[in-house]
Amino acid sequence: MRLLLTNDDGIHAEGLQSLRQVLSASPMMEVFTVAPDRERSASGHAITMHRPLLVDEIKTNGRRERAWAVGGTPADCTKLAVEAILEERPDVVISGINRGPNLGTDVFYSGTVSAAIEGAMYGLPALAVSLTAFEGLDYTFAAHFVRHLLGYLPQLSLKPRILLNVNIPAVEPSQINGVRFTRLGVRQYRNVFDRRLDPRGRVYYWLAGELLDPDNDPDSDVIAIKNNFISITPIHLDLTSHQTLYDLQQVEIDLGEIVDRSGILHRTQ
Repeated sequence: MRLLLTNDDGIHAEGLQSLRQVLSASPMMEVFTVAPDRERSASGHAITMHRPLLVDEIKTNGRRERAWAVGGTPADCTKLAVEAILEERPDVVISGINRGPNLGTDVFYSGTVSAAIEGAMYGLPALAVSLTAFEGLDYTFAAHFVRHLLGYLPQLSLKPRILLNVNIPAVEPSQINGVRFTRLGVRQYRNVFDRRLDPRGRVYYWLAGELLDPDNDPDSDVIAIKNNFISITPIHLDLTSHQTLYDLQQVEIDLGEIVDRSGILHRTQ
């Protein structure tokens, strides 16, 4: 199995290195790493268009590591790996292991999830993996779980343009209650921006915010993690609300005669 690893915490992040070490130990897995050269958390699905992308191959004592640090975003890394760096396409794209959760509506901001989305856009099976805490983390169990999960990919039968968002409780392995397949929940914040003054009296804002605990469906990823279950959420790249689309298609908008601000007249034939 040919694996592409990436993340948004940077190529030297402990979560990525732990995952790489565990996966590389298997003779059945060929591991390549293409990740940002520094932390790019909450970068979403941004790509770099107006400056060149610098790429440095990582070597240890002159030995090539099949790893590259990219001066760009997580989405850049996946795109660049598939299009330019790797000689063959990977079988699976894995983004992570992220430091901190990627639950519910937070996935829209996540560089970790976006790197996996980029893989799914190429039609590749893709996983975004996160450990749900920020301090005192041990990535060992999470890395071994990812290796274990890869064995289930044939059974999961992922359709094109679908990725799996995996969140693993940051508790002792003995405290994990199992695995749940979930839907995206809701994450809300209060007092998101902290207004401050710099030494010259100029106003600036610091993104902060207190996480609220809104009601979530029992089958959501938020509730699964709250109850110490590993959460696996399938995410489809088609964001269309198909029921709403059907309802809208029942409405006929008659242009009639419309004069826009330039005075151009449109007449329905």
